[in-house]
Amino acid sequence: MSAPRIVIIAGDLVEQEVDAIVNAANNELMLGGGVAGAIRRRGGPAIQSECDAHGPIRVGEAAITGGGDLPARHVIHAASMQLGGRTTNDSLRSSMDHAFRLAREHGLRTIAVPAVGTGIAGFPMDECARIMRDCVDRALSEGWKPDEIRFVMFDGRALRVFEESFRARER
Repeated sequence: MSAPRIVIIAGDLVEQEVDAIVNAANNELMLGGGVAGAIRRRGGPAIQSECDAHGPIRVGEAAITGGGDLPARHVIHAASMQLGGRTTNDSLRSSMDHAFRLAREHGLRTIAVPAVGTGIAGFPMDECARIMRDCVDRALSEGWKPDEIRFVMFDGRALRVFEESFRARER
C-alpha cells in the first residue's frame, strides 16, 4: 500500500467530510471554547453527552465519540491540557499518539486535525507542527494505514508553519 496523502489546508475543521476530526480537548472533555466550542455548536448536544459518559480522562490521553451533526462520523478528543490549563510538549505528543492509535484501532481512513493546543492553550505553532509531524511518522511506523491525513489550519500563518515543517520532513 502507498503512503497516505498528507494535506495541509486553511479551512473550517467542523466542515470536513472525513471519518474523524480531532478535537483540541481538555481532560474533562468539556466542549467549551475554541475548536471544542465550534464542534459543540456544529455537532449538536450528542457529542457533549458522549463526552460526559466517557470523561474525564487523563491529560495526554484521547477518547473517541460519534460526530453528532458534523459531516465527520467521529470526533477524537485529544486531551492535551487540563480544563483552563496549558498544553505542553509531552501532553501534546502523548494525546496525539493516543488519537492516532484510536484512529488505527477504529479503522479510520481519513482524519482532519487542527493545530492542537495553539489556540486557547497558547502552545507555539512551530512546536505543534514539529510534534504533529513526529506523531504522524510514529503512527505510520506502528502500522496505521490511513488514506489521508488532513491538517486544517485556521489562518495563513499556521498553514505556512505546517507546510514548512512537513517539507523539512521530506528532506
